[in-house]
Amino acid sequence: AKRKMTFHEEKAEKFFLDGYNCAQAVFMAYSDLTGIDEKASAKLSSSMGGGLARLREVCGAVSGMALAAGAVYGYNNPQDAHAKKEHYEFVSSLCFKFKEEMGSYICKELLSLPEDTPYCAKAEERTQAFYKKRPCVECVKYAARLLDEAIAEKK
Repeated sequence: AKRKMTFHEEKAEKFFLDGYNCAQAVFMAYSDLTGIDEKASAKLSSSMGGGLARLREVCGAVSGMALAAGAVYGYNNPQDAHAKKEHYEFVSSLCFKFKEEMGSYICKELLSLPEDTPYCAKAEERTQAFYKKRPCVECVKYAARLLDEAIAEKK
């Protein structure tokens, strides 16, 4: 039987297929928990797509997941070393789980691009072929699922 997608997984997938970037798709999916509306969420996470502005570094879906985790569980007292340590451990564990499943959390590795791939100035058109050859939809869904599982564990 096929596993049922979580609420946030479905939202993230829909946002991505609507044309939002990978980071936006994941972060916007959590507006119900972050208290940040979809429009503000889209703007806040817009720079992180394509591995940070198409630099192909950390996967945008992972960045969106980290942003959402911070908005929900983050610390805001710079003197609270314990809270900082706990939060970094939480977010890094999500990243390691993502890497375990997807093989990497680096965009260019996920897309099998050469190490020296330059900045990608032009967006590829979002066609069926684009979605077929890229793991982005799966990355977006998995990042949302991971955070949902972590949230469920924290409850």
